[in-house]
Amino acid sequence: MALTTFEEEIYLRVLTGRLVGKAIADLGINKLAVVAPKNIICSSIAAATEATFLDLSGGVTYHFMVELGKNEEEVARRVKEFGAQAVLLQFGGESPIEEVKKSFVKFLKEAAKAGVPGAFIFHVRIFAAGGVAEAIKDGEVREYLSSKDLYVYTVGFDEGKVYVNKVVLEGGEIKLEKVTEYHVTLEHADLLNRSLKNRKVTFQ
Repeated sequence: MALTTFEEEIYLRVLTGRLVGKAIADLGINKLAVVAPKNIICSSIAAATEATFLDLSGGVTYHFMVELGKNEEEVARRVKEFGAQAVLLQFGGESPIEEVKKSFVKFLKEAAKAGVPGAFIFHVRIFAAGGVAEAIKDGEVREYLSSKDLYVYTVGFDEGKVYVNKVVLEGGEIKLEKVTEYHVTLEHADLLNRSLKNRKVTFQ
């Protein structure tokens, strides 16, 4: 059981989304599609990401909401029509992770069929749960993703950092190449550790 309240989980997503929005703006992206499941936590991190991205990039964004197992094909079509420079897939939240993973894989299959343009940026939660690894078992999805710029943000719990990594697909292998890193606040590091590592952090 995580050492956090639900209120803290929401605030953690606010802090993380703010940092992710800055990272995406720093990549030089100015038109962003954000795709996230219909749940409170995903909506929280997505909204924080979008607000920060808008503020720092002066660009354009839109929020696309996935209802797990119901509308992935429709959302993929709408994201293609939006024509973003990058698509952020913030799949996670309080929904059961196996359901989220199935929806994530289904969305990628529909995106491959539709030919959704732009780079893909993966949320650390779905990446760590094996979402990308599962999706590239499908040859069409693997070929589609191999032609794109792919990124994932990950957490250095002991270092108090968030990393932006390029995702490199080599056959069935997935490799990460660090692009940049961001220091997080002590408050943010404590919440990350309590939520995801089930441990308290004592700062010296």
